[in-house]
Amino acid sequence: MKYPVNEVFQTIQGEATWTGTPSVFIRLQGCPVGCAWCDTKHTWDVEPIDRVTIPVMLAKDVDDRTYAEMTVPEVIGLLETYTARHVVITGGEPCLYDLTPLTATLLDAGYTVQIETSGTHEVRVDDRAWVTVSPKLDMPGGFDVLDSALARADEIKHPVGKGADYDKMRERILPRVAQGVPVWLQPLSQNRTATALCVNFATQHGHKVSIQTHKFIGVR
Repeated sequence: MKYPVNEVFQTIQGEATWTGTPSVFIRLQGCPVGCAWCDTKHTWDVEPIDRVTIPVMLAKDVDDRTYAEMTVPEVIGLLETYTARHVVITGGEPCLYDLTPLTATLLDAGYTVQIETSGTHEVRVDDRAWVTVSPKLDMPGGFDVLDSALARADEIKHPVGKGADYDKMRERILPRVAQGVPVWLQPLSQNRTATALCVNFATQHGHKVSIQTHKFIGVR
């Protein structure tokens, strides 16, 4: 099994339950969802012409479409060069791929593992992995948020730019989420109006607010 890896970097998880946790992010290439406000559009396409070697991928200092194919042992070997013991697998849409071999090996090696997914593809991970579902509704790619993905969610992290975003989530997502699963509302682009909306909705309905701490403190 090989995974198309766009980048690997160590930072602080700035969102939702794991906020403040030193983490190694593994960003996979490929996403057909098509969110207009996506800040990683360079990860959408997986083209053979963009494939590079692992050292070249690791050395790049700008966002681009290049990626390296990595096996599970290669990922584990790379992670041993970092100090953080929490691994976040993101994208792109990481659930395009069967993450079971990778997540199981990481967990057996003593890492905690978190997946960040839109919920539009089947979540294939080890049962011990933490799954963050950031549900993407009515996006240009035309994918539905799957019941199975919501059932697997350890937390919901919903982007909010306007009131209608929350209304759709409340009507179409929350009824399908198990009781007790934390729901985080995340303002789009640190917008003040969106932040005020999230605070208001969280206060009224018992949710939490995720404010992308890493962007406020100036780390990736």
